[in-house]
Amino acid sequence: MRVSLKWLKELVDVTLPVDELCERLDMTGTKVEAVHTLGAALDGVVVGQVITKEQHPDADRLSYCSVDVGADEPLNIVCGATNFEAGDKVPVAQVGTTLPGGVTIKRAKLRGLVSEGMMCSPTEIEVGGDGSGLLILEPDAPVGEPFAEYYGIADTVLELEVTPNRPDCLSMVGVAREVAAVTGATFTVPASAPVEEGAPAADLVSVEIEDGALCPRYTARVIRGVKVGPSPAWLAERVAAGGARPVNNVVDVTNYILFELGQPLHAFDLGTLAKRDGVAAITVRAAREDETIRTLDGQERRLASDTLLITDDDGPVALAGVMGGEETEVSEATTDILLESACFDTASISRTSRRLGLISESSLRYERGVDPDLASRASDRAAALIAEVAGGTVAPGLVDVYPGQRTPLQLRLRTGRVNALLGTDLETQAIATLLLPLGLSAEGSGDELEVVVPGFRPDLEREVDLIEEVARLYGLENITSTLPGGGGRIGGRTSRQRFVSRIGSVLRAAGLDEHVGYSFGDPADLDRLGWELAPDELLVELINPMSEEQAVMRWTLAPSLLRALSHNQRRGIADVHLYEMGTVFVTSEGRKQPKERLMAAGVLAGSWVRPGWNEQAPGLDFFDGKGVLASLLEALGVERWSVRATERSWLQPGRTAEVIVRGDVIGWLGEVSADVLERFDASGPATLFEISVPALLKAASKVTTTFKEIPRHPAAALDLALVVPEDVTSERVVSAIESAGGTLLESVRLFDVYRDPEGVEDKERRLPEGTKSLAFSLTYRAPDRTLSDADVRPVHDKLVRKVCAAVGGEVRG
Repeated sequence: MRVSLKWLKELVDVTLPVDELCERLDMTGTKVEAVHTLGAALDGVVVGQVITKEQHPDADRLSYCSVDVGADEPLNIVCGATNFEAGDKVPVAQVGTTLPGGVTIKRAKLRGLVSEGMMCSPTEIEVGGDGSGLLILEPDAPVGEPFAEYYGIADTVLELEVTPNRPDCLSMVGVAREVAAVTGATFTVPASAPVEEGAPAADLVSVEIEDGALCPRYTARVIRGVKVGPSPAWLAERVAAGGARPVNNVVDVTNYILFELGQPLHAFDLGTLAKRDGVAAITVRAAREDETIRTLDGQERRLASDTLLITDDDGPVALAGVMGGEETEVSEATTDILLESACFDTASISRTSRRLGLISESSLRYERGVDPDLASRASDRAAALIAEVAGGTVAPGLVDVYPGQRTPLQLRLRTGRVNALLGTDLETQAIATLLLPLGLSAEGSGDELEVVVPGFRPDLEREVDLIEEVARLYGLENITSTLPGGGGRIGGRTSRQRFVSRIGSVLRAAGLDEHVGYSFGDPADLDRLGWELAPDELLVELINPMSEEQAVMRWTLAPSLLRALSHNQRRGIADVHLYEMGTVFVTSEGRKQPKERLMAAGVLAGSWVRPGWNEQAPGLDFFDGKGVLASLLEALGVERWSVRATERSWLQPGRTAEVIVRGDVIGWLGEVSADVLERFDASGPATLFEISVPALLKAASKVTTTFKEIPRHPAAALDLALVVPEDVTSERVVSAIESAGGTLLESVRLFDVYRDPEGVEDKERRLPEGTKSLAFSLTYRAPDRTLSDADVRPVHDKLVRKVCAAVGGEVRG
């Protein structure tokens, strides 16, 4: 499996050096066989511009050109192509360059004139496209730049040894999932849905499967009105990086999806398929006696009776999962396409490919196992891409015959068994957290997890297979040698217990006192809060409750804290700062055991300090709650966190936010609405937050204290006031400033927010409608010298330009 790092980094946020990434993969069982540098074969090929083009005096079909390649003097080159003019920019192979085909460019005489290089066609530099003429580059191509860098084909490709039991790693998405699991990086699954219009696909094609064991699923889509031609550069580049030769925009999309998702696809020319009452009738069946097919390689093949075929009413049109037929091949004359995305029996495809000597990228994947659930998603994505690069319209609907639909496998995983086999001391939640990035959802309580195995992991069949995954991700190097168990050991807290204790310590240090409430709740609190459970969630009802107010298990800590707030306020305590950590419970229809989640929540009301004789104490609000959370997240070493405006029915509109860590929502924060406070007999303003402890545990990192020398040189301070759209947050602007500031920017601080007061006449309005002014103080400092204005001003001016472009703002006059 060839893995393009450029492509990989679009799917997973990995920043490790190549050597370290290879080591991580090797240590987790995905061996890196080789590392290739693409574009190296084009060393010596640069961007050139044709200055003059003259007819060769002794050859009618040759031109004599002067070409600028960024050197001191232009090159004189004899060229036989005709599709260019003076002023065009083209790739130029300089003297001494060896092209991918093995040709070395030399200084030579052609019909009496010296040629000092060669202007190249797409095929000569193997970038895909028409080889009958030169590759004409964009007008803004920089003269003299190495062609591989300009054309975007400079890349690093990892060649992985994928074991037969890991078919999921025969795709970019599968490798990205593996990399995300071993590095903790963020992983994104590409998704795209086609825009559909016109007659439904079911009116144009039908599908019949004679044996569901040989073909568990077959889907067909129709794209009409396409224009088959060369692929755009990005598509050809990706296909080449995967190890295939670019053909045309339609075929290249099917190969692109094969490399990206691991789902083989095949495109038929719909116009060449036999019709039954205007409908292309596809049948998936075994070959009949003495049946033949001419495959895409031009060979006539006589088929054995166990060969699985794709057929229409006239006979075979493809060897299922191996190779298409010549008569239904997509060509430049094709306008309508039938797109196949299917799943075939592994043994059947293996027999066919080996008997006929046809080992293809598709058969390789089908032999190892393709997830049937992937067929529809791959078809949708491919249809959308074909419509994008080849035009045409996607017929509504997917013709989907799925006789092999199955229930996902569920395996029991015991924490005690994991630790006994591995010699570790892992907690149940830590094991679930290790498995989650692999797509293995694990739920349970106590010492046991129920793990749902996705279809793309057919290798996971037993509990011990899951334990192997735990060992891989935990790290074999982290499993230390231990002595056999014995008496006389000193007890202590688990790592999870220490983490929970750390959360309490930080919240107490922030000024909150611990509150311990009941694990039971009042079902009427749902209405008091206006809380809406998720569609698949139910309250956990008690069979024999002590009272109606304690008839269910609590599903949130919010009512407990609001009652504690009311209790204190009714006794004259206005300044209330409380936190609580406890388990919340929900269940679902048919579930035997409830889901349990450990949460940390807090409530703030009143003030941090008592009023003085000469001033009032400032009241607590949303930003005080945010400050408490910021202290907690910083103390736990949680990185890349933010808050995002949202709405909750029990919180004030415009003063409500979700807490986000690495793209996942782990909690919420906001000022409690007046109606909810009234229902709980409390007064406001009051700020409430709730956050998931397992999510904190997952996101936390080891906190280390570093010390820096006190700066010896003075700082330079500059203020920046920007007028930005109302929906642009100060956090976004600060992020843009920090990103653009470079090494001299020491700090940035928001010190003023201005909006025009209401009622100002348009003629007096100082800011454009729908905007606000944010003013920041920026501090610049160098560790080795005193900065002058000449040092700071260029950096600051560049920062201002970048920030304005990033946030859509302008400097306030």
